[in-house]
Amino acid sequence: MTVFDVLTMIGGLCLFLFGMSVMGDGLERRAGNGLKALLGKLTGSKIKGFLTGLGVTAVIQSSSATTVMVVGFVNSGIMTLRQSIGVIMGANIGTTVTAWVLSLGGISGDNIVLKLLKPTSFTPVLALIGTVFLMFSKSTKKKDVGMILLGFATLMFGMDTMSGAVSGLADVPAFTNMFIMFKNPILGVVVGAVLTAIIQSSSASVGILQALSATGAISYAAAIPIIMGQNIGTCVTALLSSFGTNKNAKRAAVVHLSFNVIGTVVWIALFSILSAIAKPAILDVSASYFGIAVAHSLFNVLCTALLLPMSSVLEKLAYKIVPSGKEEEKKITIDERLLATPTIALAESHNLARTMAKEAVRGFKIALECMDNYDVEKAQEVRRLEDDTDRYEDVIGTYLTKLSRYQLSDEDSVDISMILKAIGDFERISDHSVNVLESIEEIREKKINLTEGAKAELNTICAALGEILDITLNSFENNDYTEALNVEPLEQVIDRLKEKLRNNHIDRLKNGECTVEAGFIWSDLLTNLERTSDHCSNIAVCLIDEQGRNLNVHESIREMKADSTYYKEKFELYKEKYSV
Repeated sequence: MTVFDVLTMIGGLCLFLFGMSVMGDGLERRAGNGLKALLGKLTGSKIKGFLTGLGVTAVIQSSSATTVMVVGFVNSGIMTLRQSIGVIMGANIGTTVTAWVLSLGGISGDNIVLKLLKPTSFTPVLALIGTVFLMFSKSTKKKDVGMILLGFATLMFGMDTMSGAVSGLADVPAFTNMFIMFKNPILGVVVGAVLTAIIQSSSASVGILQALSATGAISYAAAIPIIMGQNIGTCVTALLSSFGTNKNAKRAAVVHLSFNVIGTVVWIALFSILSAIAKPAILDVSASYFGIAVAHSLFNVLCTALLLPMSSVLEKLAYKIVPSGKEEEKKITIDERLLATPTIALAESHNLARTMAKEAVRGFKIALECMDNYDVEKAQEVRRLEDDTDRYEDVIGTYLTKLSRYQLSDEDSVDISMILKAIGDFERISDHSVNVLESIEEIREKKINLTEGAKAELNTICAALGEILDITLNSFENNDYTEALNVEPLEQVIDRLKEKLRNNHIDRLKNGECTVEAGFIWSDLLTNLERTSDHCSNIAVCLIDEQGRNLNVHESIREMKADSTYYKEKFELYKEKYSV
């Protein structure tokens, strides 16, 4: 083997790793909504978690990426430690899909069908289609498909280049002797673990092993321990990602490591006993692409079959290794590890925005309660929720700004714009809750008495505010387009109520029923209530526009008022319901 063969092998390896990365990124973007759906189905069920991990990893072609996501989910509170165990086990099986795809490179024969199945026959066509999609299509979806096809073609070309470059090693005694040495199971496990830890991808390290098998120097006795070691090496990525996380996230990384170490120890022990006693002839046979894929899948299935029923034991072990200490302060944050998977990062941003929306609405409703039943603790709660809402806006806004720098689909870009606009409006709703509270406190401090008529009017507009807040929150939480349509007609009724109540106050002022000082506070209250309904309208129209990928709020409101029979019917209904 010459120095040029070494350089060719390095070039093939680089193309292989690059192609795998490009294909995985393309698959992840293209399957974005599917990943959201899989995440949404997570429950306490071990089997559902297992299937989720398997499905996500089969799509993005990386168990390391999945386990890093799991660490991020547990750190952010999306997933419990118990739920994460099934997902981690599923990821280990999902990652074996790559080895099966790569095993196509080992197909040989003169039959026309076999020749067509060989990647070197069809990847040039895929590369051509991918290039056309990438360069000439304006559709983001087609560009993603182009990236997937180009990534796959590059991966298979790199694999073929590696195999060709190392084929001469079959005649090098040192290379042959090295793999004879790897028949020592412990040494094989160590080599597999170290190689995978360096490149941080078990799929890639299995691919390299498959390419080296083209020399014919690697027997199953050497290949199987290396495959087992690769499962331990892939844990390095999750362990590194757990630095700086909370205790539960660290435990998730420990579960991943424990699962692979225990599985490897058990099966390598049985493998060693079987090799020593029975000495199966197949262990001396040269490993093939297909055989390595089978061994990789079988080992991961056996590990899962052994440890999935014992998931509670793994959980207890994780608590032993990472014991509970001082209670950690709850922080408003989104794990930046999730940025590596933009679709999931966006879903988590949306989840946090929903939490922010609940707190903003809750704070405003508590402020409304203080009108009839003021309480110091309630007032403190309103101010605390307003402070939290400010922090939510800062955290979510900063995170989405970072996320927007990644390559996103058109749908995800629109979603980011919608969330950014919505959190700004929810933050302002929270500000108005404090303003309303301060007006109530001023009325109490100055011992201002509102007339019975004014109190009745205030109760009416507050009831309308309570309903519009409920509708807005429900539509935002559930992304409910139909519910969002109810907001704008009610907002228009609240606008008219404000003007009516202001005019009624002027009449009371003229009749000497009310003081000028009370009038100033009355005006501030009405202004804050009406502006809150405006922000509800902005949020609802953003949701409506998101359906059409538009986000032109003023245009949508004009069209709604001019053309919608539904809007007019709802307006009349709310006008009658909240008449004064």
